Amino acid sequence: MNRIAIIDDSAINLELFKTWVTKLDGGEALPFQDSPEGLKWCSENLPDLVIVDYQMPALNGLQFISRFRDVPGRGEIPVLMITATDDKNVRYQALDNGATDFLTKPPDRREFEARVRIMLKLNASRKEQANYSARLAEDIDRATADVRAREEELLTILSVAAEYRDPETSAHTKRMALFSELIAAELGLPPADQALILKAAPLHDIGKIGIADVILLKEGRLSPEEFATMKKHARLGYELLKDSKSEILQAAAEIALSHHEKFDGSGYPGGRAGTAIPLFGRIVAVADVFDALMSERPYKRPWLPERAFDFLQNGVNAHFDPCCVAAFLARREEALEIRARFQDEQFSDEM
Repeated sequence: MNRIAIIDDSAINLELFKTWVTKLDGGEALPFQDSPEGLKWCSENLPDLVIVDYQMPALNGLQFISRFRDVPGRGEIPVLMITATDDKNVRYQALDNGATDFLTKPPDRREFEARVRIMLKLNASRKEQANYSARLAEDIDRATADVRAREEELLTILSVAAEYRDPETSAHTKRMALFSELIAAELGLPPADQALILKAAPLHDIGKIGIADVILLKEGRLSPEEFATMKKHARLGYELLKDSKSEILQAAAEIALSHHEKFDGSGYPGGRAGTAIPLFGRIVAVADVFDALMSERPYKRPWLPERAFDFLQNGVNAHFDPCCVAAFLARREEALEIRARFQDEQFSDEM
């Protein structure tokens, strides 16, 4: 049933238009002799068509249309203005205010019915298009959710694959990702970037799946030759991920390549320095080193927190970006809470 609001201060006209509307198939007439009352109803309800007279007290037709169009969701509903004047300026202003069409008094019934039918068809077409757009948006949302779910699944598989080859624990991967998110937040990065680095950081060492076990699992320090081989994991990780169209995997590729670079240019694999190192790489460098210092390795025991924090501070402008270190130190209490919440399976006493 099409709801047609009729606003006219003349009781005779209201009754006439109500009769004509009622005789139309699927038409429900809602008459208002008081224009502010009609505007209130049209603001609180959704009419399919508004028929409004031009000359009325309180709110005339031009004022009514202007205020009606200002109500959210009323910008496309057809409005038929009925006027006894042929003044073109009035019609121009009505069009500027949002009138859809005009009807001149005294109205002809057949013309009235024809115009009303046309405008109702126009509104029906508009609603159908809006419904189609809504359904299309829902379909896109579902498809996007499916893509994201598959992407999350791929990230999990890659992370697990890396953990099988890497002596570092999954707790380390979780912690350094959360540390990275902390730094990003403190630096004022947008929430989307904070979420991105949280998801991408766990793949920072994915390239280690290409390093031989004899080097990767060696107890004790690596020889210079072995370390040269180990350093290849940064570029291996980048090559593995760089061609993905996924935003997360692209960020992970950048992190894999750059998180061993040093702020003074002495890192690897590219010897980049300062802000030439991608920001995500500079952030992960701080997060990764801090957690590595606090963790047990075949060649060392875990450090005390203050010693690890001091190491970061002493490495400013040499190993680390000073802004990233300052951001991490500003969140040190939260970092220690993360350390306590995600512990390795085997815990060693602190030094």
